[in-house]
Amino acid sequence: MCDTLVALGNSTLDGSVIFGKNSDRPNNEAQLITYTPRKRYSKGKEVKCTYISIPQVTETNALLMSQPFWLWGAEMASNEYNVVIGNEAVYSYEPHRRIGLLGMDLVRLGLERGKTAKEALYIITELLEKYHQGGGCAYDDSSWMYHNSFLIADSNEGYVLETADDWWIAEEVKNVRSISNWLSIRGKGDMRRKGIIQHAIEQGYCRDDDDFDFAATFTGSYISNTPSQFSRGGKSTILLQKNKGTINPAMMMEFLREHEAGICMHGSFESTSSQVSQIQKGNSFTIHWFTGTTLPCLSIYKPYTFPIKGQEYLNPGPYSKINPDWIWARYSSFLRDYEKILNQSEKNNFINSIKTIENNVLRKVRELQNEECSKNHTKFINQIITLNQETWNKIKELIK
Repeated sequence: MCDTLVALGNSTLDGSVIFGKNSDRPNNEAQLITYTPRKRYSKGKEVKCTYISIPQVTETNALLMSQPFWLWGAEMASNEYNVVIGNEAVYSYEPHRRIGLLGMDLVRLGLERGKTAKEALYIITELLEKYHQGGGCAYDDSSWMYHNSFLIADSNEGYVLETADDWWIAEEVKNVRSISNWLSIRGKGDMRRKGIIQHAIEQGYCRDDDDFDFAATFTGSYISNTPSQFSRGGKSTILLQKNKGTINPAMMMEFLREHEAGICMHGSFESTSSQVSQIQKGNSFTIHWFTGTTLPCLSIYKPYTFPIKGQEYLNPGPYSKINPDWIWARYSSFLRDYEKILNQSEKNNFINSIKTIENNVLRKVRELQNEECSKNHTKFINQIITLNQETWNKIKELIK
């Protein structure tokens, strides 16, 4: 259960592309900020994904990921070319496979191999058709399986890619777009797998070519053209549309903290990590913000920029078990005590303190992006490294 949003440059305050995602996972599943540098491989090598191995490419891009600890893949991530991808669980008439690439594997593979949003889209669809998607999607529940939708963006464009088993369809984003946990592409999309309409007719999902409407055809559901403020997907669409032309990173963070429809999810499933990316033209001063801790409403977004060296991260998974010393685990334990022990006044003070920290970091990043001296990219990177370290250190101080 997740929500992913994007506003292209024609819909943001400064012309950058702004991407955001909450990763909603089991509340005891640690999600780590990990980094893998650009790597070269000899011919014939294979890469071991979560469940299957596939041929490796000769070179993979550097990648910053928000990664459930037990997976090879990622829930959301950016590569060194500032292509970003988030995925969602979706369901349809098509059956699930017990073995294949997880949607999270496809996120990582698309970003490791693609230098633009469109290239990542083509890579994911090619891998999907060749190796299929499948396998258990929870650490302790192999029966939980789903298919995937993806929101893919770079500094110039964005795409929604939705799947039903090996069948896929894609739509180019025009201004703003969000995806949630249901199929959302209407009609025939802008691109689709050859044969998908004939397959739907043969399966009895639709009568003929004119009757084909991907989201409705593959689910059998009535889908309103008017977004509902009471659903997460509807609420995110309303927020994006209402604020077109003024959207900035701080606003996207607040969208991801929305509680009325439950975009910021609490409970046995909760928003275990969150990402907001501000992708600038030319990519020189792009910032990727990650909470690296659960519940965005009670977390601080920390700034990252490529190259990642010197910023807070772990080596990529999979890991066999949760390390209680990970900041994610320590912060989750802190929040459980926070809910049980603190009175309302103390809780308000805590929320105000983390909000002050985050607002100061947002302000400093804006100043760096606006300063004439920020034309010096090396100086900009060094300042972001310092801010990244300072922000993580403030979190560590809070949970001592």
